[in-house]
Amino acid sequence: MGDELAFSTLFERYYGSLIRYGNSLMAYPERVQDCVQDVFANVWLYRNSLSESVVVKAYLLSSVRKRIARLHERDTFFRQTTSLESVEFSLDFSMEDQLIANEETAAQIAQLNRLINALPARQKEALYLRYHQGLSIEQIGEMLDINHQSVSNLLHRCIQHLRREWKGDLTLVLLLFARIL
Repeated sequence: MGDELAFSTLFERYYGSLIRYGNSLMAYPERVQDCVQDVFANVWLYRNSLSESVVVKAYLLSSVRKRIARLHERDTFFRQTTSLESVEFSLDFSMEDQLIANEETAAQIAQLNRLINALPARQKEALYLRYHQGLSIEQIGEMLDINHQSVSNLLHRCIQHLRREWKGDLTLVLLLFARIL
């Protein structure tokens, strides 16, 4: 009974963010849902053999990413389509209605969205994982299969680019950035 309650809580807590992350990797929402559900099915099936020291959020995000990558590999094999490395990581940093209180804020959010979405896919994904999902640099490195320094470099270049290209009050972008991500 405790396992079922814990699993239900895990599902409710992470399902939405896993779907959003999956949708940023793949343009087929129904297939993303299948991948996320497969991840949760595996968690349930292998619950007794999973390590207790694992960071749950990082594990689930990584599992969804790998599941989608395998789906892309299978599609590539059968239909000669593109691989996950060439799929553009796309994020829609939409805001709640109360955050967009006036046109100026809306314009600044739109500018920040344009700047973020103009970044290379790898930088956008690292940014999303770090600031939206709250993963550590080490966890991001494991997910993206790159070392700690490479993650730090990606994030540094990303922030540097945003600061350089931002038009307007830098304090406001930091505030918006913290709220959006």
